[in-house]
Amino acid sequence: MPEIAVDTGPLVALFDRSERQHGAAVAFLQRTPGPFVTNIAVLTEVTALLDFSDSLPAEFLFWANKALVVDSGTDKDLPRIAAIMRKYNDLPADLADASLLALCERRKIKDIATLDKHFDVYRTAKRRALTNVFFDQT
Repeated sequence: MPEIAVDTGPLVALFDRSERQHGAAVAFLQRTPGPFVTNIAVLTEVTALLDFSDSLPAEFLFWANKALVVDSGTDKDLPRIAAIMRKYNDLPADLADASLLALCERRKIKDIATLDKHFDVYRTAKRRALTNVFFDQT
């Protein structure tokens, strides 16, 4: 199975029942086999957005440890991440977005699950758009 990169939005929606896309996130994960790949920048952003609850950040991390492949190459991607952030500074491209795009380039991932419309604009170094499978399948 091809890997699918997962951005912050679907992960927050999965754990925050008040999120508008909660049902779509649950349905997406139930019918999409994965594997799902993300990185520490995305995990950090998710836990920060779930900090309105005392227990959700830890629950999310326990789930993530079992359900996600957490890529460990972000440190090697820093020059590329900086270049992406510079190129898309008008959107802006934050660390999580830029690091996820760099991860996709390095791992040759073509599909992403995101709620972020910026990924419609982002292009890999080879000028290829990622396919947002979250919206394709929800």
